[in-house]
Amino acid sequence: MFEATTILGYRGEYEGKKYALIGGDGQVTFGNCVLKANATKIRALYNGGVLSGFAGSTADAFSLFDMFERILEGRKGDLVRSILDFSKQWRKDKYLRKLEAMMIVLNKDHIYILSGTGDVVEPEDGKIAAIGSGGNYALSSARALDKFAPLPPKSIVEESLKIAGELCIYTNTNIKILELE
Repeated sequence: MFEATTILGYRGEYEGKKYALIGGDGQVTFGNCVLKANATKIRALYNGGVLSGFAGSTADAFSLFDMFERILEGRKGDLVRSILDFSKQWRKDKYLRKLEAMMIVLNKDHIYILSGTGDVVEPEDGKIAAIGSGGNYALSSARALDKFAPLPPKSIVEESLKIAGELCIYTNTNIKILELE
């Protein structure tokens, strides 16, 4: 488990519109010390058509971002084909298979978790994914709010990350959110 952050991806429909959002906290931890409280671990890719976020080693995460972004550009923003190409290239490279980072990538139609070991996971519900040390707290909260609370998608992501920040010592409540409408 990475003791570094919490990232939550959420996609679905609300009031007849498709949404995709990703949110993350701002805490960077080194051992038992907080190095930074307002880091940005989420970003938009491919002209804002794909959202992504990372947990784990920062250097490894940037390697993941760069590789995935190149593939996404080459596939003209096709997320599914980019994921498949990414996984194939990953398996061929011994260095990449040892990265200590994970990513969530999503658009309005798909959401995936990419691991540092080359695994690609599509969440069972196809709409909510979380990674990082506070990921299980955020995932549980998002599932409950999605199921039982009539909240807009941004509120679900924000409130779920706040709950994770209150429970996980490696996560804070300095939350940043990106969304596709």
